[in-house]
Amino acid sequence: MELVIDIENTVTNKDKRKHLDPFEHTNALVMVGIKPVHDLMESEVYTFDHSQVPPTENGRERVQKWLDAADILIGHNITHDLVWLWESGFKYDGPVFDTMLAEYILLRGQSLPLNLGAVAERYNCEIKKQDTLSNYFKQGYSTRDIPHDELSEYLRHDLGATEGIFKAISLRLQEVQDAGLRSTISLTNEVSVVLSRIYQNGFKVNRAQLEHVRTEFETEKAQLERDLFAYVRTLMGDTPININSPEQLSWVVYSRKPKDKNAWATAITPYMSDTDFKNAVKTHFTTMYKTKAVKCVACNGVGSIQKVKKDGGLFKNATRCTACNGGYVFMPTKEVAGLKFSPPNSKWASANGFGTSKGNLEVLERVASNKGMEEAKVFLGKLRRLSALDSYLSNFVEGISDYIKPDGMLHVRLNQHITATGRFSGSNPNMQNMPRGKTFPVKRVFVSRWDGGKVMEADFAQLEFRVAAYLSQDEIAIKEVQEGFDVHSYTAKVITEAGQETSRQVAKTHTFAPLYGATGYGRTPAEAAYYTHFLEKYKGVAKWHTVLAKQAVNYGYIQIPSGREFAFPGTKRKRDGTVTNFTQIKNYPVQSFATADIVPLALVEIYNRLQPYRSCVVNSVHDSIVIDVHPEEVDEVIKVVDSVQNDLVHLINSRWSIDFNVPLALEAKVGDNWLEQNEVKH
Repeated sequence: MELVIDIENTVTNKDKRKHLDPFEHTNALVMVGIKPVHDLMESEVYTFDHSQVPPTENGRERVQKWLDAADILIGHNITHDLVWLWESGFKYDGPVFDTMLAEYILLRGQSLPLNLGAVAERYNCEIKKQDTLSNYFKQGYSTRDIPHDELSEYLRHDLGATEGIFKAISLRLQEVQDAGLRSTISLTNEVSVVLSRIYQNGFKVNRAQLEHVRTEFETEKAQLERDLFAYVRTLMGDTPININSPEQLSWVVYSRKPKDKNAWATAITPYMSDTDFKNAVKTHFTTMYKTKAVKCVACNGVGSIQKVKKDGGLFKNATRCTACNGGYVFMPTKEVAGLKFSPPNSKWASANGFGTSKGNLEVLERVASNKGMEEAKVFLGKLRRLSALDSYLSNFVEGISDYIKPDGMLHVRLNQHITATGRFSGSNPNMQNMPRGKTFPVKRVFVSRWDGGKVMEADFAQLEFRVAAYLSQDEIAIKEVQEGFDVHSYTAKVITEAGQETSRQVAKTHTFAPLYGATGYGRTPAEAAYYTHFLEKYKGVAKWHTVLAKQAVNYGYIQIPSGREFAFPGTKRKRDGTVTNFTQIKNYPVQSFATADIVPLALVEIYNRLQPYRSCVVNSVHDSIVIDVHPEEVDEVIKVVDSVQNDLVHLINSRWSIDFNVPLALEAKVGDNWLEQNEVKH
């Protein structure tokens, strides 16, 4: 039996955030709605916790009976329903079909709303507008306090809309143009069950260690702010500068200030020639000089003037002195202020002057390093680190702290429908934004739920490069993978020999960037040389990029071996021979097949093979899978990861009927927390 399900639950507002999950003790399951597909029977609503109506008699047994009879459970954002059912004591271990995720796959990477109302409208399915419910919530009503008849009616309409969408999508998947997506939708639904279990499992947080990390970050941030303040005084003299202001930071970096911001904003276009851009800069900017603060003679350094009335009396309040800034006048010296960088082209222009984005500052930092501009290199490095610390404190330390539940767990919520490529994204907080590498201290706060337990991470080695080698069938790339060639050291060698001393660690950021459409544009000459060298070395990759571009132009879409497709309507050939959307056309196949297909396939296998054990999967980040390991099961879990590693190419070939002829490596590390780990010897 195909069974549509939907639930209504209360919401907890805490720390200005809405918590819709069952892990908050103040949240409750209000109603469960059931509707068999292709059945004339009306939908049924079972009440569990409503302020006006008692619970449905034998409601728990009746809902469980429906679940036991279901061959497949259908829902719109089924993860939410599954976790609520499981946490409320219901049992269901069968397959699911998520209409939201299916629609996401059918959109082929195009961004359209995926909420139930929007999808129902696209399929001409009747749905009741949410205005009335919204008004209740605005008035402060809890879900359990909304009149029972109205809430039941909305629930029934949602069930009907979900059923209608399911039927429409099922018909679409029988048509030739959409049938190829069935495999992708099938795997996506399998993965949604595993992600629901990960969400339910939670990842144990050491609160004391979290506060220790917070203190470390805040201490470092305070020192950086002091250092940067001192640097700014050296660079700008006494001119007051707020480095958090993009406009004022632009003064420091480029040593220029627009004469008239409105005139500058109308003078620039993103694609003007370099000559026109340089002439516009000369016309609209004035050079900034270091200043020296001098006491204002108009107000004698007070910053305000006491005006006199006509009758000789004094006004009650003093007037701000317009001749100075807080009692001082900043007199320019003859020494040019700031770092004296020149923006390379019109794309660096902004309304306030020139861009100071993270990417721009990273480029300038590399330029400073290459040219021996030590002061600029140190300043920009500290500025970049300060920005990173702000992000770490806000997104991770505060995010983790805000979402730790009463059980001491961070319940990791992973989504499959946010990114264009299908790779996982996270929420509350988004753990996918963690920096790559082995030194991020936030990872130290995650520990095992069991005394003496371990945290294991199974991490793919160079997965996206290996996937690109397979997709392009580049002979050199395949050979390097087979022989264990150190591509990062090679990248460092190329850049160093081009005149810029580079370490293996620094080179990592460049090694695979050309796979995703990155070019040497805006890079240092030595780095640009590597980007050119990459496509000369891996000619099969360059040829494959050309094939992808041709397919997008001719057919308006591209397809990868899993059957997943990406729509690029209106793609056109440009005068330089490239095509519109070329960055995404090169990026999507590699990223998607690697992290939206292969990683989830491995995740499902590891999850399934762990079922006899107490150890459980608790997270997945980038191309890794994280397992909370019971102290008595370390060896067994290592064997599970090894077994998946050994079977992975076979699993890929069987799932998608292909010949994946590039070795894959799933490497395991284990330790007392997520950061401090040792490699497992296979």
